[in-house]
Amino acid sequence: MLTFSKKAQKMPASPIRKLVPYADAAKKRGIKVYHLNIGQPDIASPKEALDAVKNNQLKLVAYPNSAGNKSLLEGLVKYYKGINIDIDTSCINITNGGSEALQIALAVTCNPDDEVIVFEPFYTNYNAIALQNDVILKPITTKIEDGFALPPMSEVEKKITPKTKGIIICNPGNPTGSLYTKEALMELGAIAKKHGLFIYSDEVYREFCYTDEPHFSCMHTPGLEENVILLDSVSKRYSLCGVRIGFIVSKNKEVMKYVLRYAQARLCSPAYGQIAAEGALDTPAEYFKEVRDEYIHRRNVLLEGLRKIKGVVVPTPMGAFYAVVQLPVDDSDKFAQWLLEEFEYEGQTVMVAPLAGFYATKGLGTNQIRMAYVLKEEDIKAALKCLEVALEHYPGRVK
Repeated sequence: MLTFSKKAQKMPASPIRKLVPYADAAKKRGIKVYHLNIGQPDIASPKEALDAVKNNQLKLVAYPNSAGNKSLLEGLVKYYKGINIDIDTSCINITNGGSEALQIALAVTCNPDDEVIVFEPFYTNYNAIALQNDVILKPITTKIEDGFALPPMSEVEKKITPKTKGIIICNPGNPTGSLYTKEALMELGAIAKKHGLFIYSDEVYREFCYTDEPHFSCMHTPGLEENVILLDSVSKRYSLCGVRIGFIVSKNKEVMKYVLRYAQARLCSPAYGQIAAEGALDTPAEYFKEVRDEYIHRRNVLLEGLRKIKGVVVPTPMGAFYAVVQLPVDDSDKFAQWLLEEFEYEGQTVMVAPLAGFYATKGLGTNQIRMAYVLKEEDIKAALKCLEVALEHYPGRVK
């Protein structure tokens, strides 16, 4: 009899992607589906990245170096120095996206059954990556009424045990769109230093901060050079999700020594992806200003529309391009599936991401969804109209 691993059977289905068959079926019925479920921007990738691939002179697509192409690493050193992170190429390893960056970071720092603190709701794949590495996530719940701000640091210290190896931080946050203050991150850094913990700092949305203050990286915290492992990616910053290029960055030489061993075990990151990523580093500042302004506009359109719908609660996200929305429904998983299977308004419906899968604590997020404002204004408005009508007709609406 053929059997499967316990780990495989425990692997969670993605709450972002598990509804895809229902969306595909809706499209076959002729329904237009507005995809607000996934962080796939509709903004064009920078010309510099696309031209780098088009104009490359490779005669043979060989294995790149396991650490990454030298020219890309040198370009990244310059990029990071531009945001006051002073490193050299030995502090960087190119990965297959930001997800592999976290996967390798946990693999080189944690033993089976070690614990890592995480603030929920969090990017759902943290669950899967932790499971792959036999790491136990210890959640600390942040609340919608507080805008998902970091809790008091006393709550963090309560979670620390002899098996705690580190803390995952995502700033700006996915799925919440929260932006943590410099003061809170400095306090978190002090706790990591005190207890000898790693900080796995996911900063892939760094360019999407909607305040006048510059983004504060955990790499900026004085005295924390050995503790911080920065996780980064070109996917969102340059609208290059499909090239699958990310980075691990750390000043801890031992960390980077072991990272390279794992990188060698999976051979390399994609050659053409690295060419695109290197080209993207030449993207002019105007691109980011235009993209940032567009996301702020889309966010405001989304918030204005949501706040007109009775029973809906949504805090103002200050980063990334996501909003957590609390709905007057019995179960957001059922509601999201119902939207695709049974509902349509003038031949249209909307696809959202139920939030329960973004929590580690069972029972939380059951009336919440994540909406990604990655579509143009007219599509967001059409999706909001669908949502408004849907909530009027949904049989599981909570009054």
